[in-house]
Amino acid sequence: MGRWSNFPDEVEGLKCITIADLKKLGYLEPNISMSRNLFWTDKNGERTSSITVIIDTTEIKGSITFDYTYNQSQKINYTVQLITRPSNLGNGLLWFFVCPSTFKVCRKLHLNSGYFLHRTAFKDVYYEKQLQSKKWRSWEKTFGSYLDDRLYEQLYKKHFKKFYNGKPTKKYLQIMKKIKTREDIGFQDVEKFLI
Repeated sequence: MGRWSNFPDEVEGLKCITIADLKKLGYLEPNISMSRNLFWTDKNGERTSSITVIIDTTEIKGSITFDYTYNQSQKINYTVQLITRPSNLGNGLLWFFVCPSTFKVCRKLHLNSGYFLHRTAFKDVYYEKQLQSKKWRSWEKTFGSYLDDRLYEQLYKKHFKKFYNGKPTKKYLQIMKKIKTREDIGFQDVEKFLI
């Protein structure tokens, strides 16, 4: 008799709330108190779910309360602490969540098992790369740049900087290196790998 299949969740597929998104929406400012709704949409732009967040901050700390219904039946309401730390660039403070389960300081909380927590709080949650077979990882390492069209998308993005102060940027050099590797791969290399 066969086993029950065990498909672990992937981090990339989980809903998440990030500090960057809250900042972009203007919800993370010093000395504010507000209640707002956050929405998730599908590829067609239709709302799939929502959550109410209540944010209270002082100059250097705060809290965010999540209020939502999980699986259309379970009412959930809990608070996550917010803290600040000085920027390594010396220009202000950066906001962080403090996970209520692991107490890790993080900038992203994922939804799994009904709660928004740091990814390490969940058992059997992996990154997509961790679930790939050895053969697939080897294939991707060898031919990943050959198959990746996002390289050109990044290179020709509207505000992509190729040079700064007359020198090529690190990101530009990385992309060009991958494109060069891509051009060096011949059909014979692919054929050898498949045999």
